[in-house]
Amino acid sequence: MSREKRIYTVGITGASGAVYGVRFANALLRAGHRVHLIVSEAGWQVFYHELGEDTSDREACLERLFEADRDLHVHTLQDFSAPIASGSYRNDGMIIIPCSMGTLAKISHGISGNLLERTADVMLKEKRPLIIVPRETPLHAIHLGNMKTIAEMGGTVVPAMPGFYQRPETLDDAVNFVVGKVLDQLHVSHDLFTRWGE
Repeated sequence: MSREKRIYTVGITGASGAVYGVRFANALLRAGHRVHLIVSEAGWQVFYHELGEDTSDREACLERLFEADRDLHVHTLQDFSAPIASGSYRNDGMIIIPCSMGTLAKISHGISGNLLERTADVMLKEKRPLIIVPRETPLHAIHLGNMKTIAEMGGTVVPAMPGFYQRPETLDDAVNFVVGKVLDQLHVSHDLFTRWGE
């Protein structure tokens, strides 16, 4: 597992499971990595409904949710001047956690209507890691086809499916399992769950 400082983009969309994105971004920050954060408009609504956050003052909300004293850079959806919008910027990977089916559909079809979608498109064209963490059920054929397209383009799909062999006792344990599995894809060290055989 790598411990060198890297640069990652984290996108949080309006799918249920905002806690996954918050915990994942904070894990990267605590590991000493630079994080570029993009939250969709629906993502802000989920912060309110699922996390009980007052989002009327978004800057204050971000300070409460994220380790803002770390190397965190927040971008708005229409900030196309952000460095992550360009393939020339050194970006070690993008993770959309959780990823809504709407965002998934746009990325799989090469539609870049905002910075989140544009950055995902950059990851694919530059052949850099793009990890999609979908949180939806049940899935119909279009959802599955879009995930297949992402995988065929070189992206990785890590559904938010907690394992139970580590015998989770709390909701936090289940969340940590999913977050840890995504960190594993990036070779980022963590101790969020007990591995099989340990």
